[in-house]
Amino acid sequence: MSEYSPREIEKKWQNFWEQNETFQVENKSDLPKYYVLDMFPYPSGAGLHVGHPLGYIASDIYSRYKRLKGFNVLHPMGFDSFGLPAEQYAIQTGQHPAITTEQNITRYIEQLKNLGFSYDWSREVRTSDPSYYKWTQWIFTELFESWYNNETDKAERIETLVAKFEKNGNHSVIAACDEDTPSFTAQEWKSYSEEEKYKITLKYRITYVADATVNWCPGLGSVLSNDEVKDGVSERGGFPVIQKLMRQWMMRITAYSQRLLDGLDNVDWTESLKEQQRNWIGRSVGALVKFPVATSATGDAGAETITVFTTRVDTIYGVSFMVIAPEHELVDVITTPEQRAEIDAYIDLTKKRSERDRTSDVKTVSGAFTGAYAINPFNDEKIPVYIADYVLAGYGTGAVMAVPSGDQRDWNFAKHFDLPIIPILDSQKEIDVQADNTKEGKYINSGMINGLTFHEANKVLIQWLEEKGVGKGKINYRLRDAVFSRQRYWGEPVPVYYKNDSTGQPLPYLLPENELPLNLPAIDKYLPTENGEPPLGRAEGWKHGSGNGYELSTMPGWAGSSWYWYRYMDAKNETEFASKESIDYWRNVDLYIGGTEHATGHLLYSRFWNKFLKDRGFVPEEEPFKKLINQGMIQGRSSFVYRVKSEDYSKPVFVSEGLKSQYEVSALHVDVNIVENDILDIEKFKASRRDIAGENAEFILEDGKYHCGVEVEKMSKSKFNVVNPDDIVTKYGADTLRLYEMFLGPLEQAKPWNTNGIDGTYRFIRKFWRLFYNDQGQWLVKDEAARPEELRVLHKTIKKIEEDIENFSFNTGVSAFMMCVNELGSLKCNKRSILQELVVLISPYAPHLSEELWDALGNEKGTVSKAPFPKWEQQYVVDAIFEYPVQINGKVRVTLPFALDTAPADIEKEVLANEVVMKWLEGNTPKKVIVVPKRIVNVVI
Repeated sequence: MSEYSPREIEKKWQNFWEQNETFQVENKSDLPKYYVLDMFPYPSGAGLHVGHPLGYIASDIYSRYKRLKGFNVLHPMGFDSFGLPAEQYAIQTGQHPAITTEQNITRYIEQLKNLGFSYDWSREVRTSDPSYYKWTQWIFTELFESWYNNETDKAERIETLVAKFEKNGNHSVIAACDEDTPSFTAQEWKSYSEEEKYKITLKYRITYVADATVNWCPGLGSVLSNDEVKDGVSERGGFPVIQKLMRQWMMRITAYSQRLLDGLDNVDWTESLKEQQRNWIGRSVGALVKFPVATSATGDAGAETITVFTTRVDTIYGVSFMVIAPEHELVDVITTPEQRAEIDAYIDLTKKRSERDRTSDVKTVSGAFTGAYAINPFNDEKIPVYIADYVLAGYGTGAVMAVPSGDQRDWNFAKHFDLPIIPILDSQKEIDVQADNTKEGKYINSGMINGLTFHEANKVLIQWLEEKGVGKGKINYRLRDAVFSRQRYWGEPVPVYYKNDSTGQPLPYLLPENELPLNLPAIDKYLPTENGEPPLGRAEGWKHGSGNGYELSTMPGWAGSSWYWYRYMDAKNETEFASKESIDYWRNVDLYIGGTEHATGHLLYSRFWNKFLKDRGFVPEEEPFKKLINQGMIQGRSSFVYRVKSEDYSKPVFVSEGLKSQYEVSALHVDVNIVENDILDIEKFKASRRDIAGENAEFILEDGKYHCGVEVEKMSKSKFNVVNPDDIVTKYGADTLRLYEMFLGPLEQAKPWNTNGIDGTYRFIRKFWRLFYNDQGQWLVKDEAARPEELRVLHKTIKKIEEDIENFSFNTGVSAFMMCVNELGSLKCNKRSILQELVVLISPYAPHLSEELWDALGNEKGTVSKAPFPKWEQQYVVDAIFEYPVQINGKVRVTLPFALDTAPADIEKEVLANEVVMKWLEGNTPKKVIVVPKRIVNVVI
């Protein structure tokens, strides 16, 4: 093919790869393994826009590079296909979510294949496929059948816990368990009924049922994660969200808190990402302190106590009030009749705020007095107890002791409610906030720690707490157990059925493995039932064989994505989630690329499940992802038209950007796909936006054209700045798109999309093509020995590209290719030994172009992906040349390389023979040529 025809070339090679299964990989090889993984997408109906492929292009470049370097590369793709959007569409249209999900996946696969990604499509997975979620359900059953042994610091089968109970009761058991777990002897255990024993084990299992405060969205009829709530409403649909106590399935991720922290030291992730996880886990060293509660300022302590966790026990003498969460279990118990109405009103207000809003709002001061008082165990002072929404029931103990002289928020609260502020350091003045733990002032007004420093005081106070039995030293974590229930239809069914116990209360029981998968049943519509049950409550006859009902909630979206990398290792296995042989070979992911939005949720849950699977002996590695890169966002380049403000828009007037200052205008988004080089296609605009324009619209132009305004924003349909990659591929080809997205800037940084700039990349590819074919389509490549200067250009480029790919600096790699092609063009290089190596070198970036030229070069292997990566030689990359900028009448027009020992006369001769210089000379003889060695060449006409 002598003409560069990108679509024809690309379809040809995409068909070749598919027919020849070029990228299918075996689970066993003598080659070293390398596993490259993309965070798999949710297949939305909108399909891909040009921002989505950025990470996929980077991972594909690296996958292709590692193959060329002699690795057996696993590079799979699949779909996170359960989710709320498909369910919402089903509610609106009545169409089953499986149908729209299948349509969306088909669209995604078509788009991904058009971009030439080297995925092993034989391993594709979909989380909504029963053959996949069977194993998600199986992992759930293993979690249910396990407990966390704090002595061995790992999860173990529940039978090992029962064996301990049989021998010694639970007095010597150190485990992650519910706070209300009773204490019992071996004799007592043996006297329990089977039902009583089963109920006790439920308090230890890694997945369990509990009452939890959740984000409840009545409009969607479902619990939402914090990520799905913004400003008190659901991100999807904008429905109000309230805090509600509900019976939920939970995951005891808190048992893994320390291991999740420690594991961050063993992975190659950015420090900022690690810090996000550390902050989310939130390890704190401090103490638990018990405060007895009195129902009046003069009354005695009652039976209730409020337990507080604090990292600053030394500030205990500065406590002047206490704050507990509105959902705290003692609120109803300790609130006095006089305060009941105020407390109830405040609780109703709190329900309308999400956890994120409550904890992030540091400016608003609000709360309500319960009428009760807590008694400081160190000085018997009574302090008022308030509720306030910035304290969360699920974090710590749901209560904080407030020290206004040591905390800004406490100080604001004290000022607002006119509460005492007690200085506790000799150097401290009011609002000399003592947040710095290194501060070593002496304590005053502080009982037994008067005259001590911070470190001395904490040690003395914790020892006193433990001696008196009113507290103890403790390590606490911000991380809370994960809610694992969603009141939705389109999700994995929980493999559990219920039987009533002897008191009539339902108890959960697991389905046996031979009954998995528990498939989603058919239902008439995708809404909660009339009595408030989740949508699965609509399924007729959906019961276990025992006649008992199944769990009606489904799993959250993160369930299927918390182990999917293992399924890729053995995607068609019907008897295991993956065979031991495949897992032992691939082990874990070497390179993981995805967005920063998953820094906490997905990555924490994935690491948690991976550690659990390691504990139980199913997988060999503690951490799932060795190296992780977060690609930056490609932002949209929005275009605007300017409508002149008027009371009557029956004939709207639009003014060009350069003239808008002369009018009072409104800026309106316009579809960027009908704007080229910031010039609006007026006819297409009138046809596509009849809501604001139409046949009557008038346009005030500049130079006969309508110039649009420009702004960089997030790419979204609402801003009309979404660019479809299919349109780019149709016009310029996939290789151009791949190169351009890499060229936009560093992979990890956000950068704006600008379709105007893609022409330069397209011209580069055509220039690359012309190294092989001239403008008349004649083959130029010759089997002649390469000159030293040509070898220097090639080997310098090989070294640069190898370094750039290894450092994931793909943008500078594209620049290096452009320089290389310019230099080889200037040298009129057409040597096979140079160009063939260059074809292999660029193949990870532009695979279709490379395959076509590799084939044209007569290579018998049939595909450039099987070639070895070129090797650079030291003799050609030493700094033995200098790049001379060549000025013509003071302006640099070209840069030319010369060996350092080249004589000035020879430099002058080659400069004047250069085609770029000759073009600028326009046939004139230069007045003088000045060669400054290792500096510059100046041609004066």
